[in-house]
Amino acid sequence: MFGGSKSIVGLDIGSSSIKAVELKRSRGRLALVHAGVEPLTSDLVVDSMIMDSTAVSGAISKLFSDSRIKGKSVAIAVSGHSVIVKRLSLPAMNDQQLAERIPQEAAQNVPFDISDVNLDYQVLAQDTQGGPMEVLLVAVKKDKIVNYTGALSMAGKTAAVVDVDGFALQNCYQYNYQPPATSTVALLNVGASLMNINIVRGRIPLFTRDVGVGGYQYTDALQKATGLSFDAAEAMKLNDAANPTGADSKRTILQQVTELIVLEIHKTFDFFRSTSPAEPLQAIYLAGGSSRVPGLLEALSQEFSVQVDLLNPFLRIELTDAAATNPQIQDNPGQMAVAVGLALRSFEDL
Repeated sequence: MFGGSKSIVGLDIGSSSIKAVELKRSRGRLALVHAGVEPLTSDLVVDSMIMDSTAVSGAISKLFSDSRIKGKSVAIAVSGHSVIVKRLSLPAMNDQQLAERIPQEAAQNVPFDISDVNLDYQVLAQDTQGGPMEVLLVAVKKDKIVNYTGALSMAGKTAAVVDVDGFALQNCYQYNYQPPATSTVALLNVGASLMNINIVRGRIPLFTRDVGVGGYQYTDALQKATGLSFDAAEAMKLNDAANPTGADSKRTILQQVTELIVLEIHKTFDFFRSTSPAEPLQAIYLAGGSSRVPGLLEALSQEFSVQVDLLNPFLRIELTDAAATNPQIQDNPGQMAVAVGLALRSFEDL
């Protein structure tokens, strides 16, 4: 949302890993140049805040080196309680009037001192007959941005764009799936400690929410039930070969956590329906590092009775031979969705 540049690298700084994606135009379409994932220990990024800038900057430098990415300009995304997204309905006005009106609206809708936040906004729709205009307002606490850009600076990188996770996910979805204007879907980015939910109609975001649940809850449940170390429980979560308790026991443990996550999604959908009853969901797309937890996709499909698919962030992006055989992309492409959405910010004409 904040800034803009060309030739930027999409850099998704998550709780369990950092993902980087670099794209280029090739023969009239986009191609993946480089991509990589660098794992983080669970204490480095907590509640969407970088706790150890030195360690995270070192991980960024290693990721760029290992992935052979030379660019210094990056697009990053933020989420969590320091990020406020509001959809406003305002009287019709010109650009200058709107720019002057935004600080007033922010003061009424943002639960922080306006001097402590960066603001951005975008007109989503405007009635040509002089009716109200729909405006998306985004506010991010300045200390949140400094927290991220400080680590980038230590790694020799510059934030050309500061986006929001949910919007980067939407950008990835829009480019790859080319949704019709009437299609209303829910995009779920299930990370390690946070789930981003963005409900969109065509290219218009209707409702966004961040929920403090994710893959670490599965890991914690497995640890408590088995006595395994954190790393062993992480491996067990997605890999039956690492399971010492038997498939049935593991399935039961994962299902209990899945039920909690589905409940949070249900609450979000119920609230959305109460405010937008004329917007029935037609599909759900799952992304994020925890999107492949066994049973999650099936539970969502059963609970909401709509099409539920794993989001493919490379559906319309050409993969080089090296990228196509990259195990990080092959094993769990959905974890790259936000990074792809950020990298797409290099191409304003898409």
